[in-house]
Formats: sequence, structure tokens, C-alpha cells
Amino acid sequence: MTELEKGPRGLRRGRGARERIVSASQRLFRDQGINTTGMDQLCAAAEVSKRTLYQHFSGKDELIAECLRRFDPDILPEVFDRTDLTPRERLLAAFEVHAPLCPFIAAAVEIPDPGHPARVLARDYKIGFAARLADAAREAGAADPERLGEQLALLLDGASARGRVLNADAFATATAIAAVLIDDAIPAAADRI
Repeated sequence: MTELEKGPRGLRRGRGARERIVSASQRLFRDQGINTTGMDQLCAAAEVSKRTLYQHFSGKDELIAECLRRFDPDILPEVFDRTDLTPRERLLAAFEVHAPLCPFIAAAVEIPDPGHPARVLARDYKIGFAARLADAAREAGAADPERLGEQLALLLDGASARGRVLNADAFATATAIAAVLIDDAIPAAADRI
């Protein structure tokens, strides 16, 4: 029996209940927000009783953190680990696969406590994501890879937030801006890597 099949006290739980709870939570948090999603609604969507939900999660805070832990845990490996793309192409590809609204941004906006587990996960994810961008920028030959990584991370986050506010795709514009930033940061000879 895996840890996933056990509740917080190590007891075996119903078949698939934990996964249904997490899946329903991810969907509801994304569609309507964390604060407006109630526990009764989560239970109904996951088809579990409140008792079952609380056997798997001590409360909503733990559930929010679990949803974030499961989102893209390897920080977009499908982009950063691709060997068929040049480092420059990998930097631009991050704009093609980024979620319309980053759940880490959504959690940070809705949860004011900087010590909340979800806020800590959001901060760590954003730092790690910028570091992955900086690594790709370094590999591409950027003169200041940390700066380029931070610029691209900020641009992605801005496109995510703007797209959500305007209910429109902001990533095409962000990708065009990213191409200019990348071309300015990478010497012409390094771009051939």
C-alpha cells in the first residue's frame, strides 16, 4: 500500500477518494478560485463525504498545498529537458506550454499569509522556474543569464495574469517580447548553439 492510499493517520482509505478530492479541488480552484470554493462543494464534486475528505486532509490548507505540489512538480520538464531544441528555442517554448493562469499566482493572490504552505510552495516554484530559465539562458550564451531568466519569468507571470484579467490570450505578445529580450541578451555567435 502506498502513502497515497493512506489517510493522515496511516489508515487505508476508500478506493480513489484521495485522487477524486485532489482532482475536484484542482478543477474548482482553477475555475472559481480558492476562497470561493467551499468544502461542501468539494465533497460533492469529489463524491465523498466530509468525513472522508477530513480523513485524507486535515483541512483546506493542506488540500491547497497538495494541489500545488502536484502541479508541474518538475518545472516544465517537457520544455527544459528537450534535446531536440536549442537553448534559445527552449526559452521560447516555455511561453507555448505555460498555463493560462498559473495556479501558484492564483494561490498567492488569494492567500495573504506569506507563511501559508501554499504561499511557500508558490514562492519556491517561482524561484525554481526562474532558475531553470536562467540555466537555459546560460546554456544559450546569455551575457547575464540570471537577469534574462528573471525577465522571462516576470514576462510569463505578467502574461498569465493579464490573460486572466482580460480573458484573452496574452502569450503571443509575450512570446514576441521574449524573442526580443533573448536576441538582445545572447550574442549572435552563441545563438548558433
